[in-house]
Amino acid sequence: MAIKEKKVQNYGENPIEVRDSDHYQNEYIEGFVEKWDELINWQARSTSEGEFFIKTLKEHGADRVLDAATGTGFHSIRLIEAGFNVASVDGSVEMLVKAFENATRKDQILSTVHADWRWLTRDVQERFDAVICLGNSFTHLFSEEDRRKALAEFYSVLKHDGILILDQRNYDLILDEGFKSKHTYYYCGENVKAEPEYVDDGLARFRYQFPDESVYHLNMFPLRKDYVRRLLHEVGFQDVTTYGDFQETYHQDDPDFYIHVAKKD
Repeated sequence: MAIKEKKVQNYGENPIEVRDSDHYQNEYIEGFVEKWDELINWQARSTSEGEFFIKTLKEHGADRVLDAATGTGFHSIRLIEAGFNVASVDGSVEMLVKAFENATRKDQILSTVHADWRWLTRDVQERFDAVICLGNSFTHLFSEEDRRKALAEFYSVLKHDGILILDQRNYDLILDEGFKSKHTYYYCGENVKAEPEYVDDGLARFRYQFPDESVYHLNMFPLRKDYVRRLLHEVGFQDVTTYGDFQETYHQDDPDFYIHVAKKD
């Protein structure tokens, strides 16, 4: 029987020149996806974020939710267990396979769709009460055209009065002062290192090292908070509230992450 050769991440001769919205498909290889849950640590993350997303969705009367960046299924499964009706979308087939496996182990069945946000309505014709795009996923889009197109697609699949919840790293802090993540809320894995290897105004290249010494990378665009808020307004969202590490008074501290809650009015 032939042994299947394991795929490896390939950034070519100059990794910091790889600034392409489509490259994420080559980044989330099977080996990295298999270790993703070590990085997240579901129990620790569940404890740290508490009921923030569940409470926010309920406050806006949401029932049918599109999880646009399903990953390994953490938020899709949490929301299903909380009583929401969830459709799970991701651009990575490997991630969707892992998410489905994770859900099965928790006696849940995910409704999965493999889709690219930029052409979301090509694969998703339904309208939703809410769209969530979490896990710093929006930062995979490298051009403003791609970001505007994706946000317009999110807007399009929302019902009137629907909300988009989108999160991002605090790249303002990384760009202006350097990296000093507390890992308190998002990446809670024990003995897993996630830190930027290279940063400029157009690229944040993160290095992920796991306890078995395996190393993976992600090339992402360092989105500034006010820039994202401006794009949300320009695409048509009327009301945008920004939280820092699940607190609206984010300016008192230097949060690891920002969460934008944008309403379609």
